Amino acid sequence: MNEKLLAFLFIIIAVPIAGELKFYPIDGDIRVSLGTPLFFFILLWLRKIHPIPAGIVAGSAVVLFRMFLYSIQTDSLQLVEAFFLHIPVFFYYFVYASLFYIFKIYTFYERPFFIGLMGVVTEVIASMVEITIRAFTSHIPIALSTFLVIGGIAIIRSFFVLGFFNILILRETKLAEGQQRQRNEEILLLISNLYVEMIQLKKSAKNAEELTSTCYVLYRDLKAAQNNKEAKAALKIAGQMHEIKKDHQRIYAGLSKLMVKENLNEFMNINDIITIIISANKSYGEMLEKSIEYQVHISGNHQLYNTFILFSLVNNLVANSVEAIIKQGQIKLTVSKAGDTVEIIVSDNGSGISNKNKPFIFEPGFTTKFDDTGNPSNGIGLSHIKNVIETIGGEMELLETTGETIFGIQLPEASLTERG
Repeated sequence: MNEKLLAFLFIIIAVPIAGELKFYPIDGDIRVSLGTPLFFFILLWLRKIHPIPAGIVAGSAVVLFRMFLYSIQTDSLQLVEAFFLHIPVFFYYFVYASLFYIFKIYTFYERPFFIGLMGVVTEVIASMVEITIRAFTSHIPIALSTFLVIGGIAIIRSFFVLGFFNILILRETKLAEGQQRQRNEEILLLISNLYVEMIQLKKSAKNAEELTSTCYVLYRDLKAAQNNKEAKAALKIAGQMHEIKKDHQRIYAGLSKLMVKENLNEFMNINDIITIIISANKSYGEMLEKSIEYQVHISGNHQLYNTFILFSLVNNLVANSVEAIIKQGQIKLTVSKAGDTVEIIVSDNGSGISNKNKPFIFEPGFTTKFDDTGNPSNGIGLSHIKNVIETIGGEMELLETTGETIFGIQLPEASLTERG
């Protein structure tokens, strides 16, 4: 409601003033002003206000404003004369707005030429109504040349407004696309991290199911051996493991529904996926106040790959490289095809991995990262990645640590292209 009131207030102030910025191409008979272009733009831009009330408000404001100016110029209060002199302009704006609504010009934003054409028709008809009424109130004769001039002016004004309007719409669209792209990148990062956790969760649920079965077999064996105390303990453990498995399954189902609700492409071009990964990690590096150069090389014929799987794996490796670089450095990302295998190599010239730590880097809980207070990282990053890769039939290895830290991933293409 406040927005609509502000819009009408703007019309009341701006349209009458713009209407006084004018010239007369035919001996003072026809007024050409900026009032119409401004009003046309307002109707196109402010879609929340109804055109007809806007026309009534604009017409009334222009008439009152011109009556005020007339009284000042004539140094008298001849309100009746001023009213009849300027009342035709009210009908101009009223007819203009009514036709804008009747023609439903506001519904053709995807057809700009049609908007311009209808704007010309609307202005010509409104001008004809104004001139006809003015001929009765002011006894000004109507000539054929008058309508020709009106048509020419209408074409110029309507398409001028349309061009300016389309520039603003294009700018607005680009801003919206940029914001949507940024939002999609943030959501994709979140969902991909959740995907990694879901893989681990699924594995834990499977382990819990196997342990439940094992404990139940142990319970029956102990029961048969008359070891009732131990049998009850085994049965209790089996029940607890079964509950853990159900809890894991409920969480997994909830996360799956959360991922499905987001409007993201489940399969994307490899170039688009890598572009999003680089963009996300550039922001991450800037947040850490690091200057990092990225080099990307993609070769081979690639199909559309599962966005969440590939993003979660590669993004975690690139993020690790960002963290490994002290202040400035370089990260290289290479994607290639070897038969039915997708090969991905991520390298950085960061702090590196010492020889004594190499055997342990894929062990859960191992870390060389500590925060500013000396607390260690949870150390599940690389073990998580390796586990996901092996779950879908791939391999991951540390290739080199002299001068550069290089991780290589081999993934079966089928695991990245399988749907449903």
